[in-house]
Amino acid sequence: MKIFCSRANPTTGSVEWLEEDEHYDYHQEIARSSYADMLHDKDRNIKYYQGIRAAVSRVKDRGQKALVLDIGTGTGLLSMMAVTAGADFCYAIEVFKPMADAAVKIVEKNGFSDKIMVINKHSTEVTVGPEGDMPCRANILVTELFDTELIGEGALPSYEHAHRHLVEENCEAVPHRATIYAQLVESRRMWSWNKLFPIHLQTSLGEQVIVPPVDLENCPGAPSVCDIQLNQVSPADFTVLSDVLPMFSIDFSKQVSSSAACHSRQFEPLTSGRAQVVLSWWDIEMDPEGKIRCTTAPFWAHSDPEEMQWRDHWMQCVYFLPQEEPVVQGSALCLVAHHDDYCVWYSLQRTSPEKNERVHQMRPVCDCQAHLLWNRPRFGEINDQDRTDRYIQALSTLTSRNLLANWRKPCAEGARSPQVLKPDSVCLCVSDGSLLSVLAHHLGVEQVFTVESSAASHKLLRKIFKANHLEDKINIIEKRPELLTSEDLKSRKDLWRIRSPCGDCEGFDVHIMDDMIKGALDFRESREAEPHPLWEYPCRSLSEPRPILAFDFRQLVPPRPLCAEGTMELRRPGRSHAAVLWMEYHLTPECTLSTGLLEPADPEGGCCWNPHCKQAVYFFSPVLDPRAPLGGPQMVSYVVEFHPGTGDITMEFRLADTPDSPLLSNKVA
Repeated sequence: MKIFCSRANPTTGSVEWLEEDEHYDYHQEIARSSYADMLHDKDRNIKYYQGIRAAVSRVKDRGQKALVLDIGTGTGLLSMMAVTAGADFCYAIEVFKPMADAAVKIVEKNGFSDKIMVINKHSTEVTVGPEGDMPCRANILVTELFDTELIGEGALPSYEHAHRHLVEENCEAVPHRATIYAQLVESRRMWSWNKLFPIHLQTSLGEQVIVPPVDLENCPGAPSVCDIQLNQVSPADFTVLSDVLPMFSIDFSKQVSSSAACHSRQFEPLTSGRAQVVLSWWDIEMDPEGKIRCTTAPFWAHSDPEEMQWRDHWMQCVYFLPQEEPVVQGSALCLVAHHDDYCVWYSLQRTSPEKNERVHQMRPVCDCQAHLLWNRPRFGEINDQDRTDRYIQALSTLTSRNLLANWRKPCAEGARSPQVLKPDSVCLCVSDGSLLSVLAHHLGVEQVFTVESSAASHKLLRKIFKANHLEDKINIIEKRPELLTSEDLKSRKDLWRIRSPCGDCEGFDVHIMDDMIKGALDFRESREAEPHPLWEYPCRSLSEPRPILAFDFRQLVPPRPLCAEGTMELRRPGRSHAAVLWMEYHLTPECTLSTGLLEPADPEGGCCWNPHCKQAVYFFSPVLDPRAPLGGPQMVSYVVEFHPGTGDITMEFRLADTPDSPLLSNKVA
């Protein structure tokens, strides 16, 4: 049986439907899941194990049988920990069938089938009673239902249902408690990920300013949290306005409510400034006394920064206030944390809400279209004033009468070519939501067309044009680029650990999980490169960058695949977990921009990546582990093929001069 799956066309950006194997979604989710990263999280595993042992002991000390309910069991790791700690029986709930099947095999392989029952259901569908999934309620509740935001994976509804229907009153819970913390900051860099700033242009007619529409300035922004590795953000990029504030706690051993609620904390600003962003993280305490604690705090709020656990499945949260607000040092304010069953958001108030007073504030929803069209890195790109200045320079020196371009990165200083953008030039901008057409207009081009294939980009640009009195100056064509005709132009023709094998985890054999991921990687979509913002991830370059393929946008798309092969020299020692692909755009013969490395790697291999772009990462399986021969560096051979029809790029790597080395294949779309 086949199923239809949506996929973005890399050439047009439009969503298309493709026929796939019936297991496509399962295999892709397995291959790109965070299961392996969680199993590699030593700090998490140890703290859970300690908490489970303590909970089982407390139940046994009361003379009771220890009956465990493990919601979201995954590989069954926490259930196996519970049985090893002395639990009498575990009910391991897993809704995702491929994962539940793997858990059954892992439990059997480790010899726990007689004490662990894997139930392939959502926890809200589990029944208790003589004819039910569980004969009686459990007295120990073990879960790991948390994401970076804590409640974003539905932890609150799951806990609420479990306490009502599946566990005893005042049961033991691991974790026992969670606390969410917040810190108010001013950060022009982070604020630029959420709002459109006025854009200043230096032209031959003087300074021009592109102003954002009023409804964009007033829009509260996207409702989703911005999760990043705060440890990779320079402290120079934000000013702390408050101490770390514990906003609210959830006791998982008691009845939990998923109803909307708010929690306020009064504070005095540490310094005067503009409140824009709330940084947030959480910790979980595995025992009632709070002695066993696992935290996602960034380094400046961590009790032991030197022993911090790097993890990708739990990061930190960035929340944007609906509007920036001035704050005065020492003048008391209230930070309010709101949440519903799945989301958290924040507001700033001048007075503290009374205990019986409800703060009525709906979850923020974008009503300006910009946050639906531009993601956070895209906002950052457009707000980069230095980038705009340099892009104006490139546009002013283009060597083509008809301009066909996209909004990208700035070029280098000092390049000069004859200016050919004239009033009678015809400028065609092909992109969704680009402001390049506005730049062209301010450079003096009278005939400007912009192709907007999505309704969201069409509406947004109309608003921007109206706010800048350009409604009659720039023509919007709402059409896919490949469908353009001359009539449309008015007849003018001028990190690796996520993927690495786990093997044994805290003494339990989880090789079956490794085999399942490896098998999933054989499916086409799962072999594709993954987009990652490498500026957030500590990594080291083992080789120097080199060009692989070149595309001439002045020519027609080639009808046949383009192929390139060669070798790369590994100049630095180490194990290679992945290859990284990015684009460099040559706006003019003298001006080049990069979506990847912004400068050469340092002698140790340290990299400076473009913070506005994601890079295509090809994970190697197995890891490329070169051993340099005496007297020379190790070489890696590659074969790259680009398929114009689909936009796919396939890449193969192997150690040069080593025919028996494993072939490492991958693909990007």
